Amino acid sequence: MTPTPQTRHLFRRARAGRLRVLALACAATVTATAIAQGAAPAPPSASARASATSVPTADTAAAPGATAPSAGVPAALQALPTLDVPPYMGTWYQVAWFPNRFQKQCVSDTSATYRQQPDGRIEVLNRCRKADGSFDEALGQARPVGTLTGTRLAPAQLQVSFLPGWLRWLPVGWGRYWVIQLADDGRYAVISEPTREYLWVLARRPELSPADETAIRSALARQGFGDLSAWQPHPHTAR
Repeated sequence: MTPTPQTRHLFRRARAGRLRVLALACAATVTATAIAQGAAPAPPSASARASATSVPTADTAAAPGATAPSAGVPAALQALPTLDVPPYMGTWYQVAWFPNRFQKQCVSDTSATYRQQPDGRIEVLNRCRKADGSFDEALGQARPVGTLTGTRLAPAQLQVSFLPGWLRWLPVGWGRYWVIQLADDGRYAVISEPTREYLWVLARRPELSPADETAIRSALARQGFGDLSAWQPHPHTAR
């Protein structure tokens, strides 16, 4: 059967529509990565508990198995073995980070607020101040990657998406959100992903003490972050 001109036109429109949806989803993938502002994962708000075997000091929980091998090639980055989800909910402040182009509009006051939903997923609200003084907001969703048993996630890995709800069924547009460090009392958390290209330090207060910064940097060195020259503190105007 030979398609009519009208049928060919409808086919072209349908195909163009599918391509636009996929293009939008792919573009949103980079936005999803920025969720770790606490990312807030965050990734993308945190007061959680890691297993006792992951605590290298009395005050800091860091993912085990992160010591770089003697050959100079870092071992694969590990998330914390467990995360107690409810204490991790609430508002987190981005106090330090590796700057990235996806958040270039954020000059200060970046925060992430997490709220657990009945189905186990997490609502993520990222907020930051732009150069003109206005605020930029993005509403997304985080979903567990590890096994969620009761309130405990093992390992502490999530995926975050800022795609519109009707597009979240797509296999693209989800960024990795790994909790790799957590203070014993949950006052700070460190978020990254397997490549170590992105890093966010989140805290319950809009500032990081010198002692906590030293502890975080030392743990990062053990976790294979050989170069921390990209580290930048993130300012907050209200404290």
